[in-house]
Amino acid sequence: MSWAVRLRKPDGRTAKVTLGPVDTGGEETSDEPVMGGALTLGQARQLAAEIDRKRARGVDVVEERKAEKLRQRTAATDRAANSFGTCVREFFVEYRTKRQTRPRRWRDDAAVLGLRYPPGSDLMTAKPEIIKGSLADIWADKPVAVIDSHDVHVVVEEARKHGSNGRARRLFAALSVVFGWLRRKRRVTVNPVTGVDRPGPPAARERSLSDAEIVTFWQAADRVGGAFGALFKTLLLTGCRLREVSGMMRSELGDDGIWQIPGTRTKNHRTLALPLPKLALDVITSVPLIESEAGFVFTTNGKAPVSGFSKAKRTLDAEMAKITNGAVTPWRVHDLRRTFASGLAGLGVSLPVIERLLNHVSGSFGGIVSVYQKHEFSAEKADALQRWSVRLHDMVGGGANVVPLEDPQ
Repeated sequence: MSWAVRLRKPDGRTAKVTLGPVDTGGEETSDEPVMGGALTLGQARQLAAEIDRKRARGVDVVEERKAEKLRQRTAATDRAANSFGTCVREFFVEYRTKRQTRPRRWRDDAAVLGLRYPPGSDLMTAKPEIIKGSLADIWADKPVAVIDSHDVHVVVEEARKHGSNGRARRLFAALSVVFGWLRRKRRVTVNPVTGVDRPGPPAARERSLSDAEIVTFWQAADRVGGAFGALFKTLLLTGCRLREVSGMMRSELGDDGIWQIPGTRTKNHRTLALPLPKLALDVITSVPLIESEAGFVFTTNGKAPVSGFSKAKRTLDAEMAKITNGAVTPWRVHDLRRTFASGLAGLGVSLPVIERLLNHVSGSFGGIVSVYQKHEFSAEKADALQRWSVRLHDMVGGGANVVPLEDPQ
């Protein structure tokens, strides 16, 4: 039930103005009545009297009420459109880097901010899962215009205290890019991240696997088997980054054994051509083939690359511990890349060739050299990868999925 006033407009037509629902509490209150709120009889009469006074002054109260409702709807729409939850979803759909490409690790950035997209999903149509307790959850309805540097400082500090310094840095960086984009879109006037101290960088790592650890690692990868076992071996054989290997597609592997990694998946957006030795090709072809239009190599469903790397790494560590009958000295997947580089240096491979294999654009190829030095060292890269595969074969003693090779030297 609602209270309403029936009246005539200035042009003589009848009209009705709804005041608000009936307050069924039965008791009058001294609170000021609000149009649209629950009203007692006394409050309804008070609003009706105010309408009569406006009509006496010639005000068209019907049109005034329509305009007020429109303002309220517009304000509600603006609040929803400019809430953090809405803006952060728009960001991942629309934002492009200076190279006019979507950020290489946009899924990781989305997860840091609280949006989990299904693997292989289309950003234009996919509806992300809101991670409970994340910023996309707790700031869902918070207008981006009211978020200040104190708010950012609090969430970054929480990430550092209850997560890690690395997570705090990732959150800081993601928020900085999002609010920078919002400022360019005139959704906010300032970037609130600007006034917050950036978490310090992590300590430089020097960890690489010893020869004994490489043997244990290889045997454990054999035990893990499947897509993940082969993926771990390929990381050590090629020195590539995790995302570069995990996203490998069969169309990238040429008949000549050269793997063309597209710039969309490399850190510096430069295409990398790797002439794979037979051992690497045999490891890759050992992965169970799942026919699909996507053509992913390391996949369990054919629709998307494998995921769940943390769980797979724990499984690998557990197998390594079983082999050694003891604890495994902590190591990270990225340490395989450092092990690869160190192993090549130990084989006498020159630094420029190692840097080409790692797809680095600094070091030997930094500055003016990067402009004029365009030699790709194709033959040298093939030789280095072949020598490294022979070295690995010698270390692991021809274990499962290992084919004896002759050293070209």
